[in-house]
Formats: sequence, C-alpha cells, structure tokens
Amino acid sequence: MEVVEGAYDPDKWEATVGRIGNAAEAKYGVITDEEGDLEGDAPSGTNPVGGDLGRPSSSESTVLNEGGASTASTEGCTAARRAREARCRACYRLRFEEAARYAREHGFAALGTTLSVSPYQYTRIIREELERACAREGIKACFADYRPFYDEATRRSREGGMYRQNYCGCRFSDAEAAAEREERRAARRAAREAELAAHADERAAAEAERARTRAEKQAYADKQAKKRAILKALREQQ
Repeated sequence: MEVVEGAYDPDKWEATVGRIGNAAEAKYGVITDEEGDLEGDAPSGTNPVGGDLGRPSSSESTVLNEGGASTASTEGCTAARRAREARCRACYRLRFEEAARYAREHGFAALGTTLSVSPYQYTRIIREELERACAREGIKACFADYRPFYDEATRRSREGGMYRQNYCGCRFSDAEAAAEREERRAARRAAREAELAAHADERAAAEAERARTRAEKQAYADKQAKKRAILKALREQQ
C-alpha cells in the first residue's frame, strides 16, 4: 500500500484551529472531561463496516448554523464542550479539505477516514466534515463508524509496533490529556483519603486493641521474669 505524506503547514493550522483553540482556552482554560461523543451522538444510518448506507449528503441532511456546525450537536452540551467541538471541527475540516483535494487531483473517486475508530473523537462531526469536503471536490464520501473495533485496532497497532500517543495530536489535546491524567491521580488520592477517613475509628479501635494485647503480654513477661529472678535468688542462697 502506498502511503502519501499529507501537507504539513503549522502556520495554516495555527491560523485556523490554533486561533479557535486559543480563544476557547482563554475563556475556559484547559478543557477536560468533554472529549468524545455524548450518548446518542453516533451518526445514524451507518454500521461498523458498511460505510454509507444511503444517507443523504450533508447538504441535504444536516442543518447548519452560521458557524457551520450541526444544530443537533449543541443540544445538551456545555459551553466548554461546544468550544472544543468547534476546535476539533476546524481541524477535521482542514484535514479533509486537503485530503479531498489530493484525492480529486489524483483520480480517486472517494475518500474515507479512520478517525471514526476513536470513541474520543466527535464522530458525527467527522462525518459532517468528511461529506462537506468531498462534496466540495465532487467525490464520494465513504464514512463508516469503526468505534466498535477500537479495542481490536489498539491491539493490532501495539502488536505491529506502531507509534501510539495518549492524546489526539495537537497542543491543546496534549495539555488536556495531561490535565485529565492529573485529575484522575487527584481523584484516586481523594478516594484513598476518603477510605482512610471512613474507617479511621475502626483502625483506631483496632490499634487500641493491639496496644492492650501488647501491654498484657509485656506485663505477663515482666511477671514471669520476676518469678524467675526470685527462684534464681533462692537457689543461690541454698
């Protein structure tokens, strides 16, 4: 399989995705616990391996607001999540526009993506942006929801010695992943401390019982030692 390295233009990324991410970070700080699809976010009309099941193109099926985001994606979301979605959408858009343009220029009839394998991505937005980019270039969008195979994909990539990172890839997700790891560590510490506090009286009672037992044993040992000393003294007098 031929692998083609995509365009790498950090300045272009910063001018679009970076700008949106900076604005979100300035308002909300590092956004944590907002990654991945909400319950019910999975695109309709797809299966894990079947790709496009006849769902209309995004221009026919997706109502967009002025910012280009699906109105459905804002329902039940926090403001921070919406800001993060906007950042990720801009990144998907940049990737897919470049890939779709390359596909058209090199004679490909369709474009797909494996971004949808990750449960930590915004699957619905991935589909919307893939379809948008493909429609723009006049090629077919081949979307499939691969999330059911995430564990298997992880296993195979590890077996194959592929490089794996614990964040999506941008500087924002790197900071978010680090913050979430620290949050999890803090939560584990808090849980341990709460567990200790919850059983503090029990541990104190148990320690008091152990101390009483030690004292009784020591008193018995002292008494026996005293007896032995007396007997020894009596034997020496005879």
